Amino acid sequence: MIPIITEEHSSLVFAEVFQDIKGWRKNMVQYLKDENPEINTAILEVANNTDLDPKAVALGAYMTYRLLELAFEEDDNLGFDSEQG
Repeated sequence: MIPIITEEHSSLVFAEVFQDIKGWRKNMVQYLKDENPEINTAILEVANNTDLDPKAVALGAYMTYRLLELAFEEDDNLGFDSEQG
């Protein structure tokens, strides 16, 4: 089960992203290449193989990844077992 994304998580991620959208997206590409290359490959495949704006698709996917990452970190810090819900 995935954790709940809170308004605080959203505010933090939006603050990161909207300071420098292009730079943040490029940093996420590099981060995910190291952290989770399979996810990065999947994001880039979707971005490049649809009729949608590839940069917008990637930005949305990277933002979602970051939101989930923050929520999982918070759950871990609170002692929740994400496998049991």
